[in-house]
Amino acid sequence: MAVEALGLGKNYGAVRAVDDLSFTLEPGSVTGFLGPNGAGKSTTMRLMLGLDSGDGQTLWDGGRLSERVPVTRTVGAHLDARFFHPSRTARNHLRMLATEASVPTSRVDDVLRLVGLAEVADKRPSGFSLGMAQRLGLAGAILAEPDVLLLDEPANGLDPQSIQWLRDFLRAYAAQGKVVFVSSHLLSEMQQMAEHLVVIAKGRLIADESLDSFVARSTRNDVLVRVSDPAALAAALAAEGLTAVPEGEDGLAVATSDTDRIGEAAFRAGLSVRELTRRTASLEEAFLELTTGEQQFQTGGGAA
Repeated sequence: MAVEALGLGKNYGAVRAVDDLSFTLEPGSVTGFLGPNGAGKSTTMRLMLGLDSGDGQTLWDGGRLSERVPVTRTVGAHLDARFFHPSRTARNHLRMLATEASVPTSRVDDVLRLVGLAEVADKRPSGFSLGMAQRLGLAGAILAEPDVLLLDEPANGLDPQSIQWLRDFLRAYAAQGKVVFVSSHLLSEMQQMAEHLVVIAKGRLIADESLDSFVARSTRNDVLVRVSDPAALAAALAAEGLTAVPEGEDGLAVATSDTDRIGEAAFRAGLSVRELTRRTASLEEAFLELTTGEQQFQTGGGAA
């Protein structure tokens, strides 16, 4: 099932929170949803699900979500870690959801074990930590084994082991031919989880491409070369149209990813190469570089 967001838009008073936003989610991979604070990520997900009114539409395998019954077999959403009745036990919360989705009650205990909540199944989630509440929300989202998962910051409050489990689970879920769309501000974790990215800022689309392609756009991708005469190599590279900046006593940072080209230039110049390393920007570095100045709310440079 493909999911198509078409021309999504939403105003909050004079603020355009989401602005003519279109993208397609393909099955089989995890798509990360990134953006600075206030970019419109949560609003976008609510528009997709029909929880907020606004412009545009979202097509689920070519049709509207309201046409698919039960909805929870099409999409499992987890947008709020505290979306449960405080006096209902974790098991009964999931049993209620199972009834809507026509899921056997045995599935409830299966997902409680899967997310690590079996021992607290009969406790009221009002006393749960944020991490436990996140697990319960995920259990509800996957209960009906939907074709699509929409998760808004599901790693908030999780410990490192739980974050690793979540990453592995979502990648395995997507590998079954499912759509997984997940927002997170944990960029180092997203780099290990996602294969595709949708990036927005101030409600507008910045990127809709593979993670590798997005990172490749960063100017922080370069090659470090250490040679016997860096000035001579810099001149040789300049003659070939490559920019090199001194780094350290005998190094150059060269704006390219082609290590062979640099090595061959050094060989022709009769220079001894001591190190030749391709350096790739992290997702965090690429994200910060490509969204600079796009924050809705920015920190100040000094004390208030």
